[in-house]
Amino acid sequence: MTFLKDGKLELYPNIDKEATGQNIKLLREDNGISVKELAKILKLESVQGVYNWQYGKSLPVLEHLLILSDLFGKPIRELLVFKSAN
Repeated sequence: MTFLKDGKLELYPNIDKEATGQNIKLLREDNGISVKELAKILKLESVQGVYNWQYGKSLPVLEHLLILSDLFGKPIRELLVFKSAN
């Protein structure tokens, strides 16, 4: 997916928060990591942040996306789910 073409924005990336949250949840479960463990790895004050991502209420900040990318061995673009441009 390319957003820049010849230095111009072609398509504004529209992230599907619910699908991204489900993706993070599946990756977390596939890697045998509990919500509590993930919150601790990310140094979150509570598990609520992880649950907010999983339920599509919010998205991880860039720093957390970088850690999740490393933790799950996936590029950030594979963590995020983009809505189709219809």
